[in-house]
Amino acid sequence: MQPSATVLVYSDDANTREQVRLAAGRRPAADVPPVEYLECATLDGLLTALDNGGIDVCVLDGEAVPAGGMGICRQIKDEIFRCPPVLLLIGRPQDAWLATWSRADSAVTLPVEPVEFADALAALLRTRLAGTALTARS
Repeated sequence: MQPSATVLVYSDDANTREQVRLAAGRRPAADVPPVEYLECATLDGLLTALDNGGIDVCVLDGEAVPAGGMGICRQIKDEIFRCPPVLLLIGRPQDAWLATWSRADSAVTLPVEPVEFADALAALLRTRLAGTALTARS
């Protein structure tokens, strides 16, 4: 049985979390493992999940209320040792500079476009899993 990757999806909006799950499906690309989703609707839930470990990629909704994904991204990049890569969901292409400020590893616009999202998620999974394999061998 192939191991799976865990993707944390943070949004206060259940529809946004569903868009993410449906866009990438169980396997965003043939060369990455199957994905299991861990959904969080609150900042406390997200921080608890990160503290528990085992997260391979975070998908954060930049439009979430009251705690937006951009500020959260910047916070976890500062506070979480070996922070998982972050894919930020932004409201408009013009917000890409905010994604850069937040130190997100990648960003896509809402509503989620399935091919673009799956490609971005798969790229981050490849990077994370390659880094994990290198660390495990060291």
